Amino acid sequence: MTKHYEVIVAGAGSMGMAAGYYLARQGVKVLLIDSYNPPHDQGSHFGETRIIRHAYGEGREYVPLALRAQELWNELEKKSHLKIFSQVGAMGFGPKGNAPFIDEAIDSGKEYNLNVEELSGAEMKERFPGLNVPDDYNAFFEPDSGFLFSENAIQSYKELALHHGAEVSFNNPVTDIEAYEDSVKVITENAEFTSDKLILSAGSWNGKLTEKLGLDLPLYPTRQPVAWFEANDELFNTNAFPTFMVEVPNGDSRAIYYGFPTFDGCGLKIGRHDYEDHIDPDTMNREFGSDENDEGHIREFLDQFMPEASGALKKGVICMYTRTPDGHFIIDKHPEHPHISIAAACSGHGYKFASVIGEILSQLALTGETDHDISIFKLDRPSLKNLVK
Repeated sequence: MTKHYEVIVAGAGSMGMAAGYYLARQGVKVLLIDSYNPPHDQGSHFGETRIIRHAYGEGREYVPLALRAQELWNELEKKSHLKIFSQVGAMGFGPKGNAPFIDEAIDSGKEYNLNVEELSGAEMKERFPGLNVPDDYNAFFEPDSGFLFSENAIQSYKELALHHGAEVSFNNPVTDIEAYEDSVKVITENAEFTSDKLILSAGSWNGKLTEKLGLDLPLYPTRQPVAWFEANDELFNTNAFPTFMVEVPNGDSRAIYYGFPTFDGCGLKIGRHDYEDHIDPDTMNREFGSDENDEGHIREFLDQFMPEASGALKKGVICMYTRTPDGHFIIDKHPEHPHISIAAACSGHGYKFASVIGEILSQLALTGETDHDISIFKLDRPSLKNLVK
């Protein structure tokens, strides 16, 4: 017999697991389905840590969501036996007059009266001696930010969702979805389930699932190498060094790098943010170092800007982003099936919002509306509507 639920969440990674918890906490009969057993190393949430910033270089519209996300992460940590947030601060720097990401972060901080200091490159070097930054660079430091333990967060949401009665079907890929007027059938490798509402939050696999619902979205999964390097512990530990976002010239364009201080001997973690080669998540090459640029670009950056963090390579992994053409998320209801909600394409800057996006998805599933302003993420926004088919 096919089992029926009030809400099914297809894709129980960061946002899906959070949504499942917020629904289960309200007594909703919810099923969480995932192709693997989250947290796992096949999606976009693994690699131990994710930056959370409040001043936002991708657009000041994100700031209220970042602040609400922080509240929810703090709430989660109080309920969990696992560490969720480390307040090490966040900084960013780039060439003055040629770093729009850094300028927008500073301006968004001013608009929302955040605790953000604007500094010169020289002042950054004085504060963080591990940096080698040109004196005339523009920079900021935000002491209230830091990083999240991403896998701990998903594990915590999973445990809490189960505690509140959520059911799970893991290691069970979705193979098809059928939408009806007021219900949905989700067909997996091992079973079939039905529900009144559906949340799609399958990361790099969202495009394949929305196609089954007659919706062709401009979603572009990309391959993203991340690495950990031996670093001078005195200069780059969590008491001495924050998370960072750096925007630097790269030919006719700009490259963006991000990273984390070392703790518990892990080494300084760093990745490059702007790789855009499209991949298939089912066939992507997951071997770090198979492309010489996996380490090469990162090493060049460290040699120039953080030379005492450019030690031996400790570990390298391959993660994924799923991008949209404008770099903004998709959080909306299916245009023909409003009982289906979609959270997709967080474009490499979405993890920090997973808590609040989970809250948004739970509200959309229950009422069709949300307390939060998600207009920038709608499918019919000007930059996207002609690309949605």
